[in-house]
Amino acid sequence: MTDVRPDAVVVGAGVIGAAVALELARAGRQVIVVDKAGAVGHGSTSASSAIIRFNYSTFASVATAWEARHLWTSWPDHLRLTGPRPLAAFHRTGAVLLDSPEVEPSETAALFERAGVPYERWDAPTLRERLPGIDPGRYWPPKPVDDDAFFADPSGELGALFTPDAGYVDDPRLAALNLADAAVALGARLLLHHTVVAVDRHADRVTGVRLADGSRIAAPVVVNAAGPWSGGLNRLAGVGADFTIGVRPLREEVHQVPAPNVRTADPFPLVADLDVGTYVRTAPGGQLLVGGTEPDCDPHEWIDDPDGADPRPTARRFRTQVTRAARRFPALRVPNRPLGAAGVYDVADDWTPIYDRTALDGYYVAMGTSGNQFKNAPLVGRYLATLIDRVEAGHDHDGDPVRFRCDHTGTVVDLGAFSRRRPVRTDSARTVMG
Repeated sequence: MTDVRPDAVVVGAGVIGAAVALELARAGRQVIVVDKAGAVGHGSTSASSAIIRFNYSTFASVATAWEARHLWTSWPDHLRLTGPRPLAAFHRTGAVLLDSPEVEPSETAALFERAGVPYERWDAPTLRERLPGIDPGRYWPPKPVDDDAFFADPSGELGALFTPDAGYVDDPRLAALNLADAAVALGARLLLHHTVVAVDRHADRVTGVRLADGSRIAAPVVVNAAGPWSGGLNRLAGVGADFTIGVRPLREEVHQVPAPNVRTADPFPLVADLDVGTYVRTAPGGQLLVGGTEPDCDPHEWIDDPDGADPRPTARRFRTQVTRAARRFPALRVPNRPLGAAGVYDVADDWTPIYDRTALDGYYVAMGTSGNQFKNAPLVGRYLATLIDRVEAGHDHDGDPVRFRCDHTGTVVDLGAFSRRRPVRTDSARTVMG
């Protein structure tokens, strides 16, 4: 490939990178998306549970998730693609957020009210009525399943917050491909099977990237949306010294089991259960997806090389997470063979993403996103496009953070909440729930 000169290079063709490429193309920029994988959405996106929920510990994150939900529910309108083609679809199931000491229900409810998110407060009898088969016992804190204390009687009963408008997207890889197709329709180019090996700069300005095949892409704007490879790309660019928030690759597993045979009048909701350390949602074919919430009693599987992560589920993690889910839903069976997927998350220290400029002019980051930002991807593209337009025009985002007005909800989100220089919050739950 000979040297090319677009207006912007996006590194990473996952759901975040594809969304950023689309919005940059809509802003009139010529965009090239580079990814080492052979297809769109084959990194962290492919292992996403694709849950659409609104419970976060900061207003900016709640408001972002609520606005993004409106984009998922009008997905064809958001994409503006022509001609018949398969599209990802949002399934509205509602979400049950069980009480836990890590997340004060009244604080979450106050954020919901401020952002305009509809919710209901359920007590234990309501949980039993609305979600037959659930055990609403309080088992806090989460414990290893081999610990005798795991099977101790509950210390009381839980309530929950229920958000009826939550749900999930049925195919996360297809969602990323839809976004990429929409970007390509506006002139964006995809370079798959290409690895970035250097970030070029002149003085304090990015000037492009170099690829493993020896070619160079010259561009005044580079966006790092490389998922678990984002930290490595920052090192190539020589940025990060002024970051107060770090990122690390974390291997995670999501498992699949037959759903328990219980009848509900409504669709089986997402259940977020910090009390025992797991979450579940429905999957096609009468299945449940079961994931973990990184309880303190479990060792985190931090890794140095995302390419070396084993994509196969392990018997140990499968047994741990599914046994916890069966504690909450006693009719759930724990199969002998693990079934599911493993992926690598790009985890920020406080599990809140970084959407920001950097000390290298023209070099932007959309990182620390894995695990809980799939739901926000369509809006994140708009955040980055707005941020890039303003900063490239001379705005001082570090001194006067850009504010973004949401089209559907009218909420104004201070993008400084996602700054690389934000204070480290000591009260963060530091779990995938953000």
